[in-house]
Amino acid sequence: MDVEKQAEEKKAAKELEQWRIGFAAVDLHGRPLVDLSKTGGWRASLFIFGNEMAERMVYYGIAANFVTFLVYKFHHSFPDAVSMITNFMGTSCLTPLIGAVLADSYLGRYWTIAIFSIIYLIGLICLTISAAIPAMMPSDADCTQLELFLGVCQHASISQSAFLYFGLYVVALGSGGIRPCVAAFGADQFNEEDPIEKKNLAVFFNGFYFMISLGAILSLTGMVYIQNNVGWKWGLGALAIAMTVANITFFAGTPLYRHKLPSGSPLTRLAQVIVASVRKRKVKVPDDSSLLYEVYDKKSAIIGSRKLPHTRTLRFFDKAAVKTSSDIDESKPSPTDLSPWKLCTTTQVEELKALWRMLPIWAASIMPNTLFTQLLSFSVQQGLTMDRSMGKHFTIPAASVPVFAALFVVVLLPVYARLYVPLTRRLTGHPSGTTHLQRVGAGLLISGLSAVAAALVERRRRHLSYVEGVAFSPLGPVPMSAFWLVPQYALVGMAEVFAAIGQLEFFYEQAPDGMRSMGTSFFSTAAAAGSYFASLLLTIVKSATQTSEGQSTWLNDNINLGHIDYYYWLLALMSAVNLMIFVVVAHQYEYKQVEDFPPHDVNNKHSHKVSG
Repeated sequence: MDVEKQAEEKKAAKELEQWRIGFAAVDLHGRPLVDLSKTGGWRASLFIFGNEMAERMVYYGIAANFVTFLVYKFHHSFPDAVSMITNFMGTSCLTPLIGAVLADSYLGRYWTIAIFSIIYLIGLICLTISAAIPAMMPSDADCTQLELFLGVCQHASISQSAFLYFGLYVVALGSGGIRPCVAAFGADQFNEEDPIEKKNLAVFFNGFYFMISLGAILSLTGMVYIQNNVGWKWGLGALAIAMTVANITFFAGTPLYRHKLPSGSPLTRLAQVIVASVRKRKVKVPDDSSLLYEVYDKKSAIIGSRKLPHTRTLRFFDKAAVKTSSDIDESKPSPTDLSPWKLCTTTQVEELKALWRMLPIWAASIMPNTLFTQLLSFSVQQGLTMDRSMGKHFTIPAASVPVFAALFVVVLLPVYARLYVPLTRRLTGHPSGTTHLQRVGAGLLISGLSAVAAALVERRRRHLSYVEGVAFSPLGPVPMSAFWLVPQYALVGMAEVFAAIGQLEFFYEQAPDGMRSMGTSFFSTAAAAGSYFASLLLTIVKSATQTSEGQSTWLNDNINLGHIDYYYWLLALMSAVNLMIFVVVAHQYEYKQVEDFPPHDVNNKHSHKVSG
């Protein structure tokens, strides 16, 4: 009996130490970091910021201007090119699920970023080859705009298109491994148990998005200029160089990084809860939640995770934590060992509930991403017909017009942090001025107003094309300054400061400890769903408004003969409906609670709950 007791105590001590190490920061080799003063914090974040800025510069260099490449070099129609880039953007935002699962389960965030950064670079090299070697493009790749409009230019061959798309989607895969991990890895550099570092964590997300916007600005100005005026092979080659710099920057910070051990497959844990619940579908859940199964010592059964208290929602899944005589796994060496496919801890059940509660918020985040994607794409087509001159000797590239959204993010972020937060903090008493969901709601409202502004400007631009007699010319020029597009992008930038950053913080903080890469992937997958929905919406609208001649009365190849303003009004209406749904689901949302066990007090018998 004493031998069995000692074995159980030894096993419990080993599990406790595993939990302690997993929840605390470790070095690259998995060893606990005793002195945190030499690692993490802002010194480590600077390297992560540099990596993110360069990676975003690459991404926007493709997303913003590749439509031009597809139209003028590969001779696709403008709506088809928009649809292709929309699908690319959607895929690059969906693949983060792959990176998130690998990071949380096996590789950890550092190695996931490292591996997929190299994949990203391989894709960029393929795109550069596609633009640099004449045999990889149509033989008349430099045909005139008139010939292109008349449809007499040769289209790319199947092999040429296949190689281009291969490079494009390898980039999407590489982006997917990086995107869910960089924000979470950056947040890992701040100790949530330290009041000062916890305060800096909130500032980190603003700084992180600042670097995203700065990368977009550099791409939409410098990179677009190189692509349009120097050559696409040089433009894409410059993006490959930027990604190389991003990789070097990231690896240079390796000695300073804090790491978290992967906690095992989150998908497996979720599947175990579902399977165990279905197996016990006829079992009654006790009214007293303390009777549900949970480990009794201070660690969680999940390495690196704090316990989650029971909630009374989704009671069906509580069946997985009801202990019965059939839960003993006879195949185990000890009859006391339990199969996780038959019995799950309350914390494991609550992980599933936490992700489920976030799904309505995720769904409400799709529409603003749809709107941003469409504004980014169609403003290029609008800008091509407008006066983009700045003085006598410089003309703004049409693909650079969206830079105003990023500029407004860069300008408004300090205003938000220095003015808005202190003012609202006095009014509400909330440390951040407003809750994450209140911030997201404000962003959704502003994003809808950006669609209204876009519709009004397009109506004016189209009217002038007829007044000036240039409506039948697909490139105008319409005597209207492209700076009329600035108000809609100012609103987009303001919406991002509220909605996008609010979503990023929300998904990171509300995700269970062992699923934070997956949590931040929610931010990217909402963008993916927005891109795919935008592509679907384009197809539906084109089909519903198609004439007998095969052209859409809304989305015509000649923008002057279409009605993109009607399309913008449709997006504004859908945004209004989405906002109303969001208000309902946000009002019902319950913020995550955790049982907090600080590393220095892990043996304290009295745990306490703190909000997530």
